[in-house]
Amino acid sequence: MFESYRLVEGETLDSVAKKFNTSIKVLQDLNNLYYLDDIRENMELIVPSNSKDYFNYYVVEKGDSLYGIARKYNINPELLASLNGLNMDDYIYPNQQILIPKNGYSYYITAEGDTIDEVIKVFNTDMNKFLKENPTIYLMEGQLLVNKK
Repeated sequence: MFESYRLVEGETLDSVAKKFNTSIKVLQDLNNLYYLDDIRENMELIVPSNSKDYFNYYVVEKGDSLYGIARKYNINPELLASLNGLNMDDYIYPNQQILIPKNGYSYYITAEGDTIDEVIKVFNTDMNKFLKENPTIYLMEGQLLVNKK
């Protein structure tokens, strides 16, 4: 789930990442940026959508790990990491806010070469329902797609 965002004067990749609850690395990968200073005012960036319908937020506490949080919410730890632009071995910090997938939805993160037909089969749904939940589809590697169960 992605959207387009136009940079305003003074914004950095770090400030945009915080605004959209993502990481600088995710923004760099989505927009093919190699250096942090490759951005400028009025530039359009592809950013993860902040859809509150699909996620809850969790504030990391001292001693938390991705595995522990995933176990607490009964979700796949790799999905939790991917949704938050993290690798499984990344350190998470106290007071860091992460996305927790809501119950009632299934999630799929695209891989290189995926097609819409393949993703629809994974979700076991039809095209109309799929497009209703995912109005913007790039099929870029790492795009999050959702399906209401």
